[in-house]
Amino acid sequence: MSNCTVESCMVETSDGVRLHTRVSKPSPEEETKDKLVIVLVHPYSILGGCQGLLKGMALGLAGKGYKAVTFDMRGVGRSTGRASLTCFAEIKDVIAVCKWVCENLSADRILLVGSSAGAPIAGSAVDEIEHVVGYVSLGYPFGMTASILFGRHHKAILQSPKPKLFVMGTRDGFTSVKQLKSKLSSATGRVETHLIEGASHFQMEGPAYDTQMVNLILGFIASL
Repeated sequence: MSNCTVESCMVETSDGVRLHTRVSKPSPEEETKDKLVIVLVHPYSILGGCQGLLKGMALGLAGKGYKAVTFDMRGVGRSTGRASLTCFAEIKDVIAVCKWVCENLSADRILLVGSSAGAPIAGSAVDEIEHVVGYVSLGYPFGMTASILFGRHHKAILQSPKPKLFVMGTRDGFTSVKQLKSKLSSATGRVETHLIEGASHFQMEGPAYDTQMVNLILGFIASL
């Protein structure tokens, strides 16, 4: 993993915001697996979410032969613009980064991975981007309180025909296992769930779970 290279650049959105973006690439000795690139979307900007939280996963994926892209959404870190409360402006950020990935990293397929509030944002972008072939949610906040902020995002991913994997801790404070199953019962297309016994929402976001997340993502890619 230490041999991975990380390159950084700025990506411009359709409304002129500039996003600080990092590309983690396999080492030159490591054969890049295929032209699938993994784009990771970080947790809620307003609560301190940033691409740094996804660094361990990005390096882990690069170490397994995949290019992985992280970025700070608008208003975070070195990115310009302002974070929005319900994260609809941030959908443009995901679309811009995916477009940049297709044009600059010779990607013919993209897997979108969203962590926490990044999951509804990524979910709303899935069908806006032709090259996205699958979606992984890490701790989607489906619960009642979180739905005040993110409820309008639910429909897009639940109705998307693209393959989906929902990973959640059984002690997630925002969404109960019952709420997750109830929401996914109406989803179209291929839907998989993976429950992590005893893990809370913020625990699952921590570095202790990075390797497990990487392995789940790799398993999902293999099934596409």
